[in-house]
Amino acid sequence: MAFSNSFLLLSLLSLLAWAAACPPQGQLSPTFYATSCPDVQCIVRSAMERVVRREPRMGASILRLFFHDCFVNGCDGSILLDDTATFTGEKNAPPNQNSVRGYEVIDTIKARVEAACKATVSCADIVALAARDGVHLLGGPTWTVRLGRRDATTANQSAAISYLPSAGANLTTLISMFAAKGLNAQEMTALSGGHTIGQAHCKTFRDRIYNDTNINPGFAAFRKRNCSASCGDSNLAPFDIQTPNRFGNEYYQNLVARRGLLHSDQELFNGGSQDALVWQYSTNASLFASDFARAMVKMGNISPLTGTSGEIRLNCRKVNA
Repeated sequence: MAFSNSFLLLSLLSLLAWAAACPPQGQLSPTFYATSCPDVQCIVRSAMERVVRREPRMGASILRLFFHDCFVNGCDGSILLDDTATFTGEKNAPPNQNSVRGYEVIDTIKARVEAACKATVSCADIVALAARDGVHLLGGPTWTVRLGRRDATTANQSAAISYLPSAGANLTTLISMFAAKGLNAQEMTALSGGHTIGQAHCKTFRDRIYNDTNINPGFAAFRKRNCSASCGDSNLAPFDIQTPNRFGNEYYQNLVARRGLLHSDQELFNGGSQDALVWQYSTNASLFASDFARAMVKMGNISPLTGTSGEIRLNCRKVNA
């Protein structure tokens, strides 16, 4: 009987260990690479430290890359696929073209990860880790990234056009588009705070500074200096002029002051359902940080490919031969 009980105990412990290392299909785990690639998080962090030190804006760019990946068929690395003669990917969809950047950063990180753990870590997981590290390196919160995503072998340009919110979206549209991905209005407002870092092209905020009425006149006049009514589409402006490379709650303070850069930004504080939450975030940076981190974990769990679905791409820009 003692031998039988010991055997059952050992079997149970083995089963629990296997479950921790190999979560059921559809689930992600923080310890997914604990055995197969234990240094992956250190490799990604080290690479992001160098990148952000050289170009702080890249932290925001990788965050945007992750968001645009997850909102199109889930967090599957599909946005990284290059077009070919027989394949049309998502990179050149209007919401991504000349807007999403940082692909070379992911290439560099992937090469270093491959050197340490060949054919083990997905491009999708690398993007998720890099986005977290980019935010943290700019002074934002950190969070535990759940891992185990696999990479898509296809992409969907039409979905990139349909599912990514535009700079001119109103509040109803924003709430609806995030709800379609399983994110509620509070999470949408928290995730929008990613605009506390980074920059936008003139073409995305031109209508706002020339036509919107719910805008601080001095702010509009200042922005017009670098964004004329008819040219300068690619000219850049920071979402937050005070601290463009520091992650904080200034984004919400700007909204309260009617200094949101995009029309879609100011929609969060324009007499609608999110006004009270925006006001809270504008006065409570720690509340915003914690809500943002939780929402990022939830966004990172949008329709991941797991188990035997997809593949582990050896090159993030193309499917395996």
